[in-house]
Amino acid sequence: MKEKQENWSAGSILEVSGYYWKTATLHAAVSLDVFSVLGAGQRTAFEVSETCRADTDAMERLLDALAAMGLVSKSGNTYENTDSAARWLDSSSEDYLGHIISHHHHLVPAWSSLDRAVVSGKKIRTRGPHEDENQRESFLMGMHNLARLTATQAAKAVDLSGCKWLLDLGGGPGTFAIYFCLQYPGLCATVADLPATRPFAERNIASHGLSNRISFAELDHTVNEIKGQYDAVWLSHVLHGEGPKHCGRILEKSVSALVPGGKVIVHDFILDNNRDSPLFPALFSLNMLVNTDSGRAYTEKEITGMLEAAGAASARRIDFQGPNDSAIIEAAAGY
Repeated sequence: MKEKQENWSAGSILEVSGYYWKTATLHAAVSLDVFSVLGAGQRTAFEVSETCRADTDAMERLLDALAAMGLVSKSGNTYENTDSAARWLDSSSEDYLGHIISHHHHLVPAWSSLDRAVVSGKKIRTRGPHEDENQRESFLMGMHNLARLTATQAAKAVDLSGCKWLLDLGGGPGTFAIYFCLQYPGLCATVADLPATRPFAERNIASHGLSNRISFAELDHTVNEIKGQYDAVWLSHVLHGEGPKHCGRILEKSVSALVPGGKVIVHDFILDNNRDSPLFPALFSLNMLVNTDSGRAYTEKEITGMLEAAGAASARRIDFQGPNDSAIIEAAAGY
């Protein structure tokens, strides 16, 4: 966890103020699939612009900026990916992060009006990713991008030995269910999410050869009751999308779906109880302000309290720290 920056100079303030220039450069390159084009080897600006159907002079400026950022390397008049870009930004790589970067790009208009959201206390974004077909794939596969960075570590940190059936509530493309089942060969799982999510989840599950152990259930966890009984309920990045009242109801339904001795596990961007750290959860709470009706980042104390109010017992933070300071709190069925 990075310590807070306390000594700000004019230079560091201006760097933060203009940092979105780098962000926009990366977003444009991913949108145009520049890194995938360069994945075929050294290319001139003309060759890249021809493939991307772009203006050659403008593409050369973009490539030079990417070279200055260290994402591509330039030799004479040719460009190629750095090792980092080849791994994370070429769409042919299994570690490709382009989907989550595209999702971040879709958030830019709302973030640019953060001041309006702070004044009104209301969200700026009018259509969420599940309502916009153009944004749905980048959101769902972006969640897969992020989950892959965390899931192996989380599956080892959470003890599901002895569990037979896991509910991955609001599980999107099913990535966590997949990695839990890979970690625990005797485990089966149900991924519960909105109907539009089903094709992405079933394709993802099948690609890992787990269609016989992981099923998909169409469920809106903000409205529907949970059917069935489970040894564990996993809620990854679910609570931050809702206000406290709805979070409490979701947790009540989760606890009610547990068998005796079962456990409910919350994975989210969790604030320290003072709310002013870590940095990413604090910023993410603003992301929820501009993009949702009532979502926010919660503190460890708040989540523990909501779990206990929902009927769970012995809530505790387990030894885990994911990318962007995500954390896990686990509790047992209180009956």
